[in-house]
Amino acid sequence: MHIAVCLCQVPDTSSVIGFVDGTIDRLRVTEVMNPYDEYALEEAVRCKERHEGSQVTVFSVAPPSAKELLRKALAMGADRAVLVEAEVWDPYQIALALSRAISSFYVDALPDLVFCGKQSTDFQNGQVPPMLAELLGIASVSAITALTFSGECLKLEREIEGGIEYLEVTCPAVLSTEKGLNVPRKTSVKAVMEARKKPIDLLPLIIDEPPYVLMSGIKAAERKKICRFVQDEKELIRILGNERALF
Repeated sequence: MHIAVCLCQVPDTSSVIGFVDGTIDRLRVTEVMNPYDEYALEEAVRCKERHEGSQVTVFSVAPPSAKELLRKALAMGADRAVLVEAEVWDPYQIALALSRAISSFYVDALPDLVFCGKQSTDFQNGQVPPMLAELLGIASVSAITALTFSGECLKLEREIEGGIEYLEVTCPAVLSTEKGLNVPRKTSVKAVMEARKKPIDLLPLIIDEPPYVLMSGIKAAERKKICRFVQDEKELIRILGNERALF
């Protein structure tokens, strides 16, 4: 079984986010593996462990600094890592770069499974996995919370409002993972040292297709809270009525 995993970098939630000229000040931000992608990688490695002879390859559309991210993935159990070098701006371009990277890596046939995180914790669009599936021409199931093999089918579960949805899908398929699917493993010192010896494949791509969405700038939100003390409920009703009339 051939399994692909798509990874991305996101700012660590403990980082101090600063802005310079309408963009994030990257010098003050520590990049980490997207938490939802950790569930995807863990599930891919578990599938490899259940099926002898399987291989897990991770892909990331990112700058050269993402090599440490890929080395962590190798330490967690991935067999190969591919760093896709491409200038991309929106989810469509990212999905396009990933689809071309996966198609060129697996020359004869697509991988049996492609795992992605449900969404990235920075922009939280959740658009890349379904776009990637459409570009590859294979099935897609989003935000899975359970996965079991049943013959040639995959039995999947995902939480929906008021219940759980049960699905069956055949390979190949793109699956995006939700919190609760598993508990990502910790890397050992030995695994980290071995991961540093493994090569990382570089795949340069030129994406000529224009982005559908182009970010023009970012700025910090202004959060001003006004505290007022009132004498009784009549004054409170009057204040709320006047403020509502302003909108």
